[in-house]
Amino acid sequence: MGLFKMAALVALSSISSSVFAAVFTFTAIPDENESQLRTRFEKVAVYLEKELGVEVKYVPVKSYSAAVTAFRNNQVQLAWFGGLSGVQARRLVPGSEAIAQGNEDQFFQSYFIANNSAQIIPSDNFPNLNGVTFTFGSKGSTSGRLMPEFFIERNLGKKAKDVFKRIGFSGDHSRTITQVESGAYQVGALNYKVWETAVENGTVDVNKVKVIWQSPTYPDYQWTVREGVDSAFGDGFKQRLTQALLDMDDPELLASFPRKSFVPADNLDYEPIEKVAKAIGLID
Repeated sequence: MGLFKMAALVALSSISSSVFAAVFTFTAIPDENESQLRTRFEKVAVYLEKELGVEVKYVPVKSYSAAVTAFRNNQVQLAWFGGLSGVQARRLVPGSEAIAQGNEDQFFQSYFIANNSAQIIPSDNFPNLNGVTFTFGSKGSTSGRLMPEFFIERNLGKKAKDVFKRIGFSGDHSRTITQVESGAYQVGALNYKVWETAVENGTVDVNKVKVIWQSPTYPDYQWTVREGVDSAFGDGFKQRLTQALLDMDDPELLASFPRKSFVPADNLDYEPIEKVAKAIGLID
């Protein structure tokens, strides 16, 4: 009887492991309001499950670094990363690949916004930000930290810590808008898509805060898949996943990103981001 029970437990354990392995999981950097992210990506999970024929689960995380860690530890096999977080994740898991990006992500921008009390006039030229209070987004954000810091150093000729009276990190782009609009910080930098969506939805008071500078373009968000998914989910799975992402055409789902469509991506697209991150000391 003891042997029978042991065999049954081993069999149950094998079944449980098999079931767990059959679940394809993904995450996304928490760059906006958590409820908005959950609504968006749970719909993505439903779409992918239908297209791929496997159970798909969205796993929310609390920080950019947590998204990278989940990817490194194989807690997720796919992630919607920003440019920097994608570079970090692929460096930690060799063989992983950027497979799709939003059409707009090929030509992404950061917007610098200012509270009207700062009295900074919008211009095509980089503004004089010496002595103002400034908030980035998340410390791991490409459009809310990496590229803004690069543009600050390149245009003002000194480190951000030597430019501003006080520096903050809001945590996400939506909070950057809120903090600058309230006057908690005079100036901030964020993802241009989040700003444009906020203006379109009327969730920002443009009588209190405005865009003062728009950055040059750079590559940003992308879907990155972990190495080994074909072994875990069957030959050709990565290709079917890639095609499913590229074929995503539901207007409501695309609008929630917001993106017009998804287009092919590869690791080489993000070499400029890696070079900038090395130049300002965010990665070795």
